[in-house]
Amino acid sequence: MKKSLLPLALACALAAATGITHAEKADSAKPMNIEADALRHDELQQTSVFTGNVVMTKGTIVLRGVQLDVRQDAEGYQFGVIKAEPGKRAFFRQKRDSVPGQPEEFIEGEGEVIEYDGKADIVKFIRRGEMRRYRGGQLSDQVTGSIIVYNNITDVYTVDGEKTSGGLPSSSIGQGGRVRAIMAPKEGTPGAQPKPATPATQLRQSMTLGGEKADEKK
Repeated sequence: MKKSLLPLALACALAAATGITHAEKADSAKPMNIEADALRHDELQQTSVFTGNVVMTKGTIVLRGVQLDVRQDAEGYQFGVIKAEPGKRAFFRQKRDSVPGQPEEFIEGEGEVIEYDGKADIVKFIRRGEMRRYRGGQLSDQVTGSIIVYNNITDVYTVDGEKTSGGLPSSSIGQGGRVRAIMAPKEGTPGAQPKPATPATQLRQSMTLGGEKADEKK
């Protein structure tokens, strides 16, 4: 379904499109590993602010941006808010638990701000949000909107378009600010073929900003 425009507040299960998978179960129990140019930590408040070329990994989860605010609650759950440089978008990626023998799946997403809730296992992409599913290295599904909320546990997401103060759709997302989605047919459908990954949509390198390889940045 090419260039399909869906109604505001789209809600659907990714599993219905490509088979049942779930977020890597081990990710929530893994520690955060963070690299940045600078750090400010408040032990009393249990908060940390990382700035400059931030790369966070937590199991198969990868977050990249210019600033990452991390806090930990009394139960030990971790929460992160990562922001992008002006005019750019922060980046998220996570591997999915797939059925043995099936192709690997990844969820990628971008937004000017990305919020990660380690307790509820929810990711939110805020402003110019985009989320993609890759199956076997190929782009399978893609949605864009002003705000995308993705639940890693239920594999359900909601997408909202952007409204102006007058209630009319904004043009900041494209196509009048409405939600846009491209969904591949479920595997096994006669003639169904996943959309091949192009150079612009291939999986990003996990440990570098912007997807560049380290030797390309020199």
